[in-house]
Amino acid sequence: MIDLRALRDDPAIRLAIERKRVSPELIDEVLALDREHRDLQQAVEQMRARQKAASKAVSGADPDDRAGLVAQASELKQELQVGEAALNEITARLNDLALQIPSPADASVPDGGEDDGEVLRTVGDTPPPPPMDHGQFGSALGFIETDHAVGASGARFASLMREAVFIEFALVQWALQQLRDEGFVAVVPPTLVREEAMVEAGFFPTDRNQVYAVEADELFLVGTSEVLLASLHRGERLPPSQLPARYSGVSSCFRREAGTYGKDTTGIFRVHQFDKVEMFSFVEPSESDAEHERLLAIQEKLIGALGLPYRVVNIAAGDLGAAATKKYDIEVWLPSEGRYRELTSCSNYRDFSARRLDTRVEGAKGQANQFVHTLNGTACAVGRTLVFCLEHYQRDGEFIVPEVLVPFTGFESVTVR
Repeated sequence: MIDLRALRDDPAIRLAIERKRVSPELIDEVLALDREHRDLQQAVEQMRARQKAASKAVSGADPDDRAGLVAQASELKQELQVGEAALNEITARLNDLALQIPSPADASVPDGGEDDGEVLRTVGDTPPPPPMDHGQFGSALGFIETDHAVGASGARFASLMREAVFIEFALVQWALQQLRDEGFVAVVPPTLVREEAMVEAGFFPTDRNQVYAVEADELFLVGTSEVLLASLHRGERLPPSQLPARYSGVSSCFRREAGTYGKDTTGIFRVHQFDKVEMFSFVEPSESDAEHERLLAIQEKLIGALGLPYRVVNIAAGDLGAAATKKYDIEVWLPSEGRYRELTSCSNYRDFSARRLDTRVEGAKGQANQFVHTLNGTACAVGRTLVFCLEHYQRDGEFIVPEVLVPFTGFESVTVR
């Protein structure tokens, strides 16, 4: 959640939010409601003080004066109840609107939208298209089955089969071991969460249309384990010695892919269900920028170890999610399309989600507690990683298993059936 005091006191914060293509009218409405809320809150506090004084006067009054004072105290109590009800109503309205205000974009983020990200570096050579794209090659290997999956579940669903299953779990095990060496605690969290968890993690209300709902039980299927990892320290006051706290989450993920009609309809590049290993960090505010670079370095290390050519993009302000102040994408070369496509991302949320989660780091003696900063990044998007590997490791009708995965698969290659 945005810091309303910073929004009203610092014009630069407003400008940084507007860079994310937020309606100025929404910001004006929030600020106006915030003023109304603060005025009413002050008035209610004054009512409460008068009512408290009147009640105290009744207890010490002479019998002859008691009836009048009781009537006065009762009138003040009713006035207070009306004021508190109005304050509760305006508080709820303010919270609903404030949840729609995103985190401000960092000054180092470029302006613009989806196609305006800044390419920071490009690594590796870009090979020509292979004989088959990932979908064709995956089907020829017996790795990808879509006909029955679509028949049973609908569009954008697929089954992985045969050796592809071992490659999938090899990617997960390999990524987890790499992250363990980097100090991450492994977690397999639930994939169903309450609405409150989606709000606190920063996904609701803005991304609600992308999420599957289990309405009968008031639960939602997560699109990333980040939602549960964020809740691991909900409401806690963490000693500085406990930070940074780093977690690696393994989960199946579910996304409706609303708004992507006609895009990536073949193969398994864009599907409704996929598995992912996610990184999540809780850090002191002074360390969040360095942690962001650290997460990016880990991602580059993993993608580099798989031998995939890639580029790093500093995402433009208008393309940032609500919670992110800054985001890096790593895009890998997809030979069949002759272009780079997103494989991983990592974002710095600063204190945006921590405010909703009420997660703070204890201050030194005599100093106030501060909200922690939270960050997240993809360690391995399993399905998409397989997509790129199927095209980059295609050799004369044979799939060559990336060297780092061989100890986990138990085989080095698979031939087209």
